[in-house]
Amino acid sequence: MELAVIDLEPFLKWRAAQTVESELPVSSGPGGDGGRDVGDGGDGGMEVGMGEVGRLRESCARVAACLRETGALVIRDPRCSMEDNDRFLDMMERYFGQTAELKRQQERPLLHYQVGVTPEGVEVPRCSMDPQMQELMRSMPSDSRPVVPVGPDRKWRYMWRIGPRPTKTRFQELNAEPVIPESFPEWVDVMNGWGHKMIAAVEVVAEMAALGFGLPKTAFTSLMKQGPHLLAPTGSDLSKYGDLNNVFAGYHYDLNFLTIHGRSRFPGLFIWLKDGRKVPVKVPEGCLLLQAGKQLEWLTGGECAAGMHEVVVSENTLQAVEASRKAGRSLWRVSSTMFAHIASDEVLKPLGHFAKATASTNYPPMCAGEYVEAELAAINLKNSRPC
Repeated sequence: MELAVIDLEPFLKWRAAQTVESELPVSSGPGGDGGRDVGDGGDGGMEVGMGEVGRLRESCARVAACLRETGALVIRDPRCSMEDNDRFLDMMERYFGQTAELKRQQERPLLHYQVGVTPEGVEVPRCSMDPQMQELMRSMPSDSRPVVPVGPDRKWRYMWRIGPRPTKTRFQELNAEPVIPESFPEWVDVMNGWGHKMIAAVEVVAEMAALGFGLPKTAFTSLMKQGPHLLAPTGSDLSKYGDLNNVFAGYHYDLNFLTIHGRSRFPGLFIWLKDGRKVPVKVPEGCLLLQAGKQLEWLTGGECAAGMHEVVVSENTLQAVEASRKAGRSLWRVSSTMFAHIASDEVLKPLGHFAKATASTNYPPMCAGEYVEAELAAINLKNSRPC
């Protein structure tokens, strides 16, 4: 399925022209400034034509609608290039292509695997242990049913923190210092370069989503400041696990606020739409994929449900494997995944008008860090020990 692509450039241009923090301008109405829409007037807002304001508002509404209806959207951000993504994928293919012994030197289980490497066979998909989720899977039509995983996920993951962390926090393990592998002198520059660009894209989408949901522009981003954002690429060895229907990431949702991915060189990601349909995701070149996480669901009182998804070896994956094998390229499937979080010490609760909805009672106030730790324990990443 090709999701509609939302171009961030018009919003970025409007945003950059503001000399102070401002909302999208509102109409001055009859007798106003010649029927034009204006910014914050004397406070430094940029004057914007009524037609442009309408297009910006429409884009914001589309962002919110995509997250509400599909749990995912595709964006084009002029600040994030294909070259940036390729440089990142090239380095991570080399890293994951090392021996397991070398990679395990960056393993930090006592920090809940929130920095450094998580070996394959550690992370257990929630659907393997959650009776309610298993019942839901069994009730699905056969053409929409997830592939049932056998055992833990067959993927490696590397966690790299992006952005500043709080000097004082109740959740030190979730805000730990990064781990730098040896033999990769470019590591810090590549990881930080790509990670900061992706978190910047998430912040713009968060502002647009807030406006689309009828909230203040900074409703989400103000809660993201100094959050435990993680660049978290996965590596799955298709030379070892390249059989049809092998599961690299079992049916699950993401526990964070928004997840953003660069385009992978191998297909295999499937998402579930709100109507229950299972669809493969195709990300056009030069674009980024975003998925709604559980923290966004919490803040919207269930209006925007966390997107369910899985990563499995499909027929299209096998075709890409064959092409890569013939070309002599790496057979590691790398995802350039970034988890954007609400700050650990902030409180998760439905915002604004979402607090008035009946479903909001399912989302009682809870510290974001406590929620994350509970989720990590459920998927075997908290208090795990290396095999």
